[in-house]
Amino acid sequence: MEIAETLKERGVDVAIPIFEETVEWAGAINSVLLDNPRLLGQAMLLRDKSLMKRRAQLGGIRVGIFEEAHERDDVIRFLKRVNQTLMKLDGDPNDPIHIKAFDKAGCLGHRIIRTPDEIDTIPDEEFPVLMESHLDGWEFAVEAWIHEGRIAFLNISEYVTLGYSVFVPATPELEKFRPEITRQVEKLIKTFDIDFGFVHPEYFVTSDGEMYFGEVAYRPPGFKVFELLERAYGFNAYHGLVMAFDPKTTKEEIEEFFPREVVDATGHAGCFGVYPRRRVVSHLSMPEETEDHDYFESHELASPLTDKVTKRTAYGNHWGLLYFFGDDPYTLRDLLKRQEELDFYI
Repeated sequence: MEIAETLKERGVDVAIPIFEETVEWAGAINSVLLDNPRLLGQAMLLRDKSLMKRRAQLGGIRVGIFEEAHERDDVIRFLKRVNQTLMKLDGDPNDPIHIKAFDKAGCLGHRIIRTPDEIDTIPDEEFPVLMESHLDGWEFAVEAWIHEGRIAFLNISEYVTLGYSVFVPATPELEKFRPEITRQVEKLIKTFDIDFGFVHPEYFVTSDGEMYFGEVAYRPPGFKVFELLERAYGFNAYHGLVMAFDPKTTKEEIEEFFPREVVDATGHAGCFGVYPRRRVVSHLSMPEETEDHDYFESHELASPLTDKVTKRTAYGNHWGLLYFFGDDPYTLRDLLKRQEELDFYI
């Protein structure tokens, strides 16, 4: 309250969350700046993966099976129940379940569990967690700028491998779902009562075209997607973020600022997160086939500070990103996939 009052006295109109951990702070401050107490509750919903799924269900949005777990026994029961629901027979391999932290960004704290033995690897300090059934389908992300309750610009980010690589705009195969994706995001905006700002939801689309909601964030995405959008379209996504949050922005200013989706892109931009494939490394060594490819633009890799590579926990943190840009989305997709087989640290 004190921070909000101080900001108000200094002429601040709105607080904009940049990182996952600042979403509640921005909601609390905006509830004062904009004289709307509901904004704090909205921010809390958008921070808690369990609460957001329950709210999504109430809004008629399709989600998978999920529960909260407070201890390992809860996870064991959920794994058994999910596979019992799927009518698995003795000897059939289990369908996996997903374990996620309630309030961490992206893949942090995300684990895939297939057997009861794997449950023992979850540290005590990670509980409580959200448990979800596995959804077979094409997972992708959306970035949507919102002004006066309407979508101002909607991007579809195509994952090549979750936790490794992404590119924008998506391939025509994914873009063909844009009308349904737009309807789903509009339903999300209505369900969460979002009037302004930015949302970053993730969805699954199944082979028969059904759309499932995964989760949503109320802040910029990871993996430098805003930078990829600027490379592909030429507009500053952070500038757009400020405009979407600013209560003084007019409809005309929004329409003038944002490009047309897909058709105004000059190419496809993607990035790949590098994880060392060896347990012991001595130096950075960029593969020639990567550096010599026409689509390769730059990297942010640094020499290793230690020779021992820490064992990756869940999806872990990458050591740096590679950036690519080109005309053909399929060439880019295959190129990003190929990077998984190369050593950048030897």
